[in-house]
Amino acid sequence: MEIFSGSIVLYNNEATSLKKAIDSFLKANNKGVLYLIDNSTSDVLKKLANMERIHYIHNPSNPGFGAAHNVALNLAIEAGYQYHFIINPDIYFNVDIITPMLNYMQDRPDVGMLMPEVLNEDGSVQYLPKLLPSPFWIFRRKLKKPAKIHQKFVDKYELQKVGRRTIYNSPLLSGCFTLLNLTAIKELGGYDDQYFMYFEDFDLSRRIHRKYKTIYFPNVSVYHSYDSGANKSSRLFSIFVSSAITYFNKWGWFFDKERIKVNKETLKQFES
Repeated sequence: MEIFSGSIVLYNNEATSLKKAIDSFLKANNKGVLYLIDNSTSDVLKKLANMERIHYIHNPSNPGFGAAHNVALNLAIEAGYQYHFIINPDIYFNVDIITPMLNYMQDRPDVGMLMPEVLNEDGSVQYLPKLLPSPFWIFRRKLKKPAKIHQKFVDKYELQKVGRRTIYNSPLLSGCFTLLNLTAIKELGGYDDQYFMYFEDFDLSRRIHRKYKTIYFPNVSVYHSYDSGANKSSRLFSIFVSSAITYFNKWGWFFDKERIKVNKETLKQFES
């Protein structure tokens, strides 16, 4: 029996880029199954589920990003898989990054979540591992002003000064491409359905980090066609704000002792 699976949540995606994500996963390693959870009203994207290792689930009620991935996580657990990849539809890679990530996690059962280096299409790094944010940090990052102070703040929040090839334990990993240890998911649960979109990865990463390591693993890289929709669409920005409120209502707004403790422990890793 295969030990791993993956899932992509679809919503009216452009077929060419989506096929690129699907092919990246299936061709990188000739094992593992892929769940396509389609939140679109129409099932027109079902035509891409034309390989034996793909399982297509039409989910037109559109419960959100995390809730749709939970459908796949539950199926993966029922099938007996040990590991599961969360994959954005705008991710692609050209070499086998699946095997090294699985090997790293298999050798370290204390790792609950693993994320590779994520690159823009021009090869520049997306700084996605982060410290746990305060409410001020979230909106300060969006404002980007004043520029000189902003850069110093971002360097710390996004851990930009850490050596590029350093493997480390980060309390916050992006959900655009992550490998999950399903033992941790069975113990702690999957995504919190309260979040329709945005912050569901913050929440899951933070919960896993409490009991397992959440590792940034830049030995391998994927490409991500990042499009910061919340900065361009008032509807998406509204969802972003709503999810931020949900997150801080859950974890604490300005008095979050755990956040302070975890961030100090994270930064301590890099002290010489």
